[in-house]
Formats: sequence, C-alpha cells, structure tokens
Amino acid sequence: MLDLNWVRSHAEEVQRVTDQKGIGLDVKELLLLDDQRRRILQEVERLRQKRNAWSEEIGAAVHEKRSEDAAVLRQQVQVNNTKLSHLENDLAQLNRQVLALSLLVPNPVSPDTPIGGSDADNVRLRTEGKPPVFDFPMKDHVELGRIHGIIDIPRGVKAAGSRNYYLRGAGVLLHRAVQQLALDMLIDRGFSPLEVPLIVTTEAMTGTGFFPLGQDQCYHLEGEDKWLVGTSEVPLVTYYAGEIVDLSSPIRLAAASTCFRSEVGSAGKDVSGLYRVHQFSKVEQIVLCANDSEQSEIMLQEITRNAEDLLQMLELPYQVMAVCTGDMSQKTYKQFDIETWMPSRKAYGETHSSSNLLDFQARRSNIRYRDPSDGKLKFCHTLNNTAVATPRILIPLLENHQREDGSIYIPLALRKYMNGLESLVPLDPS
Repeated sequence: MLDLNWVRSHAEEVQRVTDQKGIGLDVKELLLLDDQRRRILQEVERLRQKRNAWSEEIGAAVHEKRSEDAAVLRQQVQVNNTKLSHLENDLAQLNRQVLALSLLVPNPVSPDTPIGGSDADNVRLRTEGKPPVFDFPMKDHVELGRIHGIIDIPRGVKAAGSRNYYLRGAGVLLHRAVQQLALDMLIDRGFSPLEVPLIVTTEAMTGTGFFPLGQDQCYHLEGEDKWLVGTSEVPLVTYYAGEIVDLSSPIRLAAASTCFRSEVGSAGKDVSGLYRVHQFSKVEQIVLCANDSEQSEIMLQEITRNAEDLLQMLELPYQVMAVCTGDMSQKTYKQFDIETWMPSRKAYGETHSSSNLLDFQARRSNIRYRDPSDGKLKFCHTLNNTAVATPRILIPLLENHQREDGSIYIPLALRKYMNGLESLVPLDPS
C-alpha cells in the first residue's frame, strides 16, 4: 500500500485518482481514522512507559521493604492497566480499519495517462499491419474450430458449464505452439523461466494488489486460505516477497501457466466462443527494477515491444492503446493494451496488457533493494505484461489466416512447433 504520509500530503490527488478509477474510498475518512489511531497510539505508549516505570518503583519499594509505598503503586498500576487495556482494544480496532481502507488506496497515474471513464476512452497510439479483406464469406473461429475438429465448445459446457471448451488435435498443438514461441523469445531476451504455483494464499493476492478489490474475480478453495491464480504475475512477484534483491540489473522473469477467472460481472458479454473463458493459459513477463521512473518507463517499453514482436511473428494486425484512468486497475500507474484484429468481431480485441506499477506491489509485498548510490534500502518498481494469452489469441490466429477453401495458414514462426505443418486442412469443408 502507499505510504500514508505521502497520501496525507497528496490527499486531493489521491481522491481524484480514486474517483477516476471508480474505487469507493473516502480519503478524508481514512486520514481522520489514521489521525485518531496516531493519537491513541501516543497515549498507549505513554501509559506503557508509566506502567514500566511504576513496575521498577514497586520492585525497589519491595526490596527496601516499603510495603505501603508498594501497595499505592500497585493500585496506580491497576488503574493504569485498566485504561491501557481499553485503549489497546480501541487501537487494535483502528489499526484494522486503517489497514482495510489503506488497501483500497490506488496507485497514482502517470501524467500522460488519458482521462476517461471506460475502454471507450482509451487512446490509440499506433497501428501495425492491415486487417485482411476477404473476397469470400469468412468464418468465425467457432465455425473454423468445428470444421477442423480442433475446438469443441458444446462438450466443454457439458463438462464444466458455460465459458468452457475443449481443444483437440491441431488445436492443442497451436495452443501450445504460441506459448512455446513466446517463452523461447523471452528466454532469448534475458528472461528467466519459472514453473509457478497455481494456488496461492490471500497474503500473496493482497501483496500483489489483486485483493481486496479483485476478490470476486477469483476462485476460492473452500475451507482453505487458498485461491486459484488469474495470472502468474501473482506467484512471480511473490517469489521475492519479504526479500532484499540484487538489482545491479533488472530482474526479468517469465512463466507459462494455466489461469482461472470467474468473470463475475461479465454476464451476457462475449458468451460465444473463446474470447472470455474461465480457464486459459498465459505467458507472463515480470520485471523488477530500481526505484527510478525513467528506468521503469524503459522497461515498460521493452515488455510492450516483446508482445508486439510476438504478434508480428504471428503475422497479425494490431493496435497499441494508452489505457485511460477509468479502465485501469487500482495498482496500475501506466498501462498499454494491445488489441489484435478479430474479423468476426469486425473490430480489434484486447489480447495483451502492459503495466508499470512503480513501487505499489513492492511496498505491499515488501520487496526491497539496496541503492548503490547511498546504501539505503528502497522498494523496487515492478512491471508486468502478457506476452501471449491463449485460447484468446486463437481467435485472430484462425480468423485472419483462413483461406477460401477452409484451410488455415500457419505463420512461419509457429511451424517448428507444429511438426512442420504449413496449414490446417478442414475435416469438413462444408
């Protein structure tokens, strides 16, 4: 969470960002409770000091056989302890209240972040590639999946309910191919791969800024303090929680993992196909770097470039968007979304997201490094990016590369992961 002293000196800015991000928090209420907490803490510490001093005096009186003095002092200690007990209870309650509200305080946003209320207010920065123009009736990815025998949504619903699916045959190969392509690219670029836990604690979710606000998007393991992750960002960042790290150069981590999201609040949205599903796979990039806004901006550009390079290897048209305040999460300082052209939607759809969080996660997760310039411990900056998420990426991959005869072109970069296949041929061309 943010330093409350900083919040106090930037209260208007914090409230403005809180409102822009749609977080129900009254910053003044938080600060008033913190003021009250501080006053009670001072009184508690004063009473504890008096108790300790009187305890020493009682010891001296007993040693010197001044029983009457000892009795008076004990009575004073008893009165002091009664008052102290009440105040300690009040302090504990205020600590809980202040902590609960502090966990809602959002990260500030960068000066170049667009102001807006939803994704409709995001600003396009650049467009790469051109959407294909088909001179034949195009098919969407669901129909392409059917005629190729690679996507089976009805059986997915039968097995697990809505927003579930099966991938079959070449669909599985394609699903794994894009992940391996992304992972190989990141390893070549200095990222260390990790196999990560998919079940994490509440502390890990809170430390990385996904809780408390995102709790309704996650699956809870009943009877345990455990949750299924919606992104490997959580275990990747938590890997260094509570540690002092070596940041002589930025730490670059990557993981390919299964992810789970409840999609609460998305009823009626994207119910057909693979765009919004409960289980998916993601290759995630995480960077930890020095507490320096210029360096973390460089890292943001780097991880965004990695995602763009992957889309270019997949030969897909896309656009890069500057995400506005109202479309940002609590933890984000600056964000880019990458949207890939999806012919069936007649629009670009989000497939990647890059975020700079400054020291927001590091504070909550207590990840520090020693600044070589002055030897002081500082919280590092953290950044994250989705290198690729599948099966969502299969939507543009299948739809953009379809041919009139129903076959699907396989980009050159994927062929070595597809047993050399140059195209997919439909089982049922009708």
